[in-house]
Amino acid sequence: MGEVAVRVDNLALSFGKKQILTDIGLEVNKGEIFGLIGPSGAGKTTLVKVIVGMEKGDTGEVTVLDKRMPNLGVIGNIGYMAQSDALYIDLTAKENMEFFAALYSLKGAKRKERIAYAAKLVNLEGELNKQVSDFSGGMKRRLSLAISMLQDPDVLILDEPTVGIDPELRKSIWDELDMLKEQGKCILVTTHVMDEAEKCDRLAMVRNGKIIAVGTPQELEAKTSTGKLEDAFLQFGGVQS
Repeated sequence: MGEVAVRVDNLALSFGKKQILTDIGLEVNKGEIFGLIGPSGAGKTTLVKVIVGMEKGDTGEVTVLDKRMPNLGVIGNIGYMAQSDALYIDLTAKENMEFFAALYSLKGAKRKERIAYAAKLVNLEGELNKQVSDFSGGMKRRLSLAISMLQDPDVLILDEPTVGIDPELRKSIWDELDMLKEQGKCILVTTHVMDEAEKCDRLAMVRNGKIIAVGTPQELEAKTSTGKLEDAFLQFGGVQS
């Protein structure tokens, strides 16, 4: 296994009396696509928010690139795509990208190069001058994904990145994630889509704020009588009540 990029130890978090995360332990390596899979409300989004530093656990510790989170110094090396699109709808797609590139201190030729790369990756090159308020939901997701990749981060954290994106583009995005993995990037993806889960190197199955199983898709499939990932999830307690 590669060098650990994201480490979560004994993490617990509650909102009021509701326990959201319980005793979470996790390691995600550089050069790995790691999937968090589970039904809506399982705690996946809260977990990635704690990893990014947007939420703080009640107990436990999270480190990213050997720095304890939250840590402003590491933020510039994390590409984060939230489940809800954080875009300025009164600006064009390009203006949104320019704004976030400036936040990441990208300047001159480097800024231009990264915007062109990110726009091409999500097939938005012809839409850059359109106002985001005119974008469909899928186009907004694509723009959010492009923005998360602008600063060429070492750690990419993507919360349901391909929701609303057509199958052909989804495949090209996953091909690019594979290439980024080969460059040594650490990629953490949340999903509830089984065919995407199967593309991950390793998975953690999340249920009721707990990790109920961790392994490669093949290891998890091998623990079922059918050899199917969906059945592994059901077998480990993933049935929604």
